Amino acid sequence: MRRSLLIAPLLWLLALPAWSDARMTVLVDLLDLREVAAILRQEGQAHASTLNQEMLGGQGGPGWQMQVDTIYDPDRMVEMVRRALEETLQDDALEAAIAFYSSDLGGQVIEMENAARAAISEGAVEDAARERFAELDGTDDPRLAQITQLLIAGDMIDRNVSTALNSNFQFLKGLRDGGALADSEEDLLADVSADLDRVTEDTRAWLYAYMLLAYHPLDDAALSRYIEFAQSEAGRAVNRGLFKGFGKAYEDISYALGRTVALNMTAEEL
Repeated sequence: MRRSLLIAPLLWLLALPAWSDARMTVLVDLLDLREVAAILRQEGQAHASTLNQEMLGGQGGPGWQMQVDTIYDPDRMVEMVRRALEETLQDDALEAAIAFYSSDLGGQVIEMENAARAAISEGAVEDAARERFAELDGTDDPRLAQITQLLIAGDMIDRNVSTALNSNFQFLKGLRDGGALADSEEDLLADVSADLDRVTEDTRAWLYAYMLLAYHPLDDAALSRYIEFAQSEAGRAVNRGLFKGFGKAYEDISYALGRTVALNMTAEEL
């Protein structure tokens, strides 16, 4: 009997990682990260098509497409974000996040965010959303003020700018390592840094446009409840994890894309 009492606590402790892992799986499913990754993959495919036209003269062909398909791996994106969330969310924050995103409002937020992200990839939708923001920018519109609260809670402008600049640097670095550029790392950093003001302005406009579109169906009271979660410890931890995971994924993708472009350019020359 005494032996069983000694063993039981150890078995319970050994089960803790599995329980935590299961709860993270619940959050990953609630956040619908697989849908997010699928949307980002579609955006990446469109970007790769543009690169094919502008940098490969439209001659990438099936080989280029196969390489792009490998680079934009949605399963890998989800796994990177999951690992980042595991690092940023402790037990209490994880449970609070699960509680919010399993609520009707939390589920509605995820559905609206994904639908808006997919829609705004269409040029006409993005133009209309940006025009709507331009009409409200600088006014005391209540919905604009709520969106500003969300942006501040997640430090979203600075974090998106940082992600964009880091990704641009990795793309240029991939081009260099693939033999398409001879610039030093300092030169690449200088080129990327020179775009700071332009990237910041464009990022701000895109974020407001996207969020005004995404949360349009919510009334002010519901959006206020979402803002409260975003400002909470759990909300901030989720946001940090998402930015950390997707940011690293974008850096890896950008480097691989740049290097693949360079190698295809070299193959064409040969």
